[in-house]
Amino acid sequence: MPWVVSGADLGQNVLELGPGPGLTTDLLRLKLERLTAIEVDPGLAASLRSRLSGSNVEVIAGDATTMPFADGQFSGAVSLTMLHHVPSPELQDQLLREVWRVIAPGGVFVGSDSIPSLFMRLIHIGDTLVPVAPGYIWRAARGRRISGVGGGKELWRISVSRTPASSGLR
Repeated sequence: MPWVVSGADLGQNVLELGPGPGLTTDLLRLKLERLTAIEVDPGLAASLRSRLSGSNVEVIAGDATTMPFADGQFSGAVSLTMLHHVPSPELQDQLLREVWRVIAPGGVFVGSDSIPSLFMRLIHIGDTLVPVAPGYIWRAARGRRISGVGGGKELWRISVSRTPASSGLR
């Protein structure tokens, strides 16, 4: 995770998309004033909410393609190796539209995901796997200030700033 968020000023009110059991949440919350995590699986959300009760993390059970948050509510958002669990490219588009909506102008979205491979297919047998190529995120971020793109054989990373004129996907 440090590789993904390095150099990104997420601000102090950050949204984490799809934290699952909260492995990355545990690391993020130590660096932020306030972290809100939205998790589609009610069981995982309840477990994470219980475990982090009394901390600087609010856990919402909900669908990130239709978030219950106000426009511009967050200073930044992170998606750490979860986009491939969104079941279709159309829903991935909707999720990113929602991200652009809920981060404030000047806010930053930082994302990473796995690169499609045989290994990824094998570990997702019986699970959702809709790979997200870094080029897709690049195109989805069109009209935004992209401050970092990187990757290797296993992962890609992108950091995108929302400018006042870049409220949605085109």
